[in-house]
Amino acid sequence: MHFKIHRGTQEIGGSCVEVWTDSTRILLDFGMPLVEKDGKEFDFNKYKQLNTEELIKEGVLPDVKGLYTNNSDKLIDAVIISHAHQDHYGLLSFIHNDVRCFLSKPTHQIIELSNIFTPQSLQIATPAYFEKNMTFTVGDIKITPFWTDHSAFDAHSFLVESGGKSLFYSGDFRSHGRKANAFRWFLHNAPKHVDYLLLEGTTVGRSEQTQKSEKDIEYELTDIFNSTDKINLIYTSGQNIDRLVSIYRACIRSNKTFVADVYIAKVLKTLSVYASIPFPSLKKFPLFKVIFSYHTCNQLSNKGLENVLYEFKDFKITKEEISSNARDIVMLVRPSMQKDLEHISGIEDGNFIYSLWQRYLNNAKTQKFILYLKSRGFVMHNIHTSGHANIKTILRAVEALKPKNIVPIHTFEGNEYKNIFKENVVQLKDGVAVRII
Repeated sequence: MHFKIHRGTQEIGGSCVEVWTDSTRILLDFGMPLVEKDGKEFDFNKYKQLNTEELIKEGVLPDVKGLYTNNSDKLIDAVIISHAHQDHYGLLSFIHNDVRCFLSKPTHQIIELSNIFTPQSLQIATPAYFEKNMTFTVGDIKITPFWTDHSAFDAHSFLVESGGKSLFYSGDFRSHGRKANAFRWFLHNAPKHVDYLLLEGTTVGRSEQTQKSEKDIEYELTDIFNSTDKINLIYTSGQNIDRLVSIYRACIRSNKTFVADVYIAKVLKTLSVYASIPFPSLKKFPLFKVIFSYHTCNQLSNKGLENVLYEFKDFKITKEEISSNARDIVMLVRPSMQKDLEHISGIEDGNFIYSLWQRYLNNAKTQKFILYLKSRGFVMHNIHTSGHANIKTILRAVEALKPKNIVPIHTFEGNEYKNIFKENVVQLKDGVAVRII
């Protein structure tokens, strides 16, 4: 068995790992880069006019034979997706329709929701669903998914085996989210003595290694909600279910009304069949209300998807109702909702809570949105915790796996691994093939 990291040895994001034997080839993740070669934020709009060959030359697409066309090359056998973050699945639209794509059903549903509510248009032609801890095979390669605690819903690591050799791909993981039990279970059930561990190190090199738990976030939000008689606006990811749960629970603690737009309402309703999470329901979650924002309504109408709006008509809250009850409102917002806020009076001097990765603050639209809120007297708070493991958690995972070799991936600080781990560290460059012997 061989493997090659096409992207990820020198950067966070754009994950793509090829694994092959004499008869079978698979990819683990096929993600969009997060950064350009010069370190600036990656913007695919700069490349969208290029064809596949040109994108390969530019380094946007990895050069994987049999992935894009069915010409002289034998098609790759499968692409396996760990979770629904763009830096792990964002290039799937380029693969040949006959290449099977393995992913969990919730991950597929999240991708399909992104097709509805964002400019993304990604149809997976041949999806195949896996379940946690249930081994499946592709040719002569066995893959076992392990459920992980991460800021993405239903994320997984993978054990890959063939011919008595093994590779463990960590994907993205942590131990301080609302699925911390998944990590604790893993510590007792991890496969031992794997030949190679491809280990994410997103937080390696960061000075701050003490991470808040989602429970800490919940209590911190509760304190802010109770601190003033003003509205609370929160900017967070609509797909970070752990964070949305923390916000809703803080609303319960402070007796506030939780207001989300149709996009977030639809995400939560869709995923509520898999987990105990809030969604629009008069009986189960009476504090949940839905705002019909300009941007989302226009987007759905333009796509002929007004039926999605009708799903939530019984939970609608108007701008006038928000204005007259501002002190009791916690509303999820994003830059595209500025027009809505401009039509809500009496919300000046409230709290604005930024609950995302600090690096996203550099985005021009985000900066413009924050300046607008500050012009209305909003006080900004940063309340967030990482979706990735700190060093202590990474060391616990390594101890559980007892790998023979560790390979840095999903990190800018691969050089630091040799100072952290006692195991043999094999620091690779993108595109270098390794035979597992």
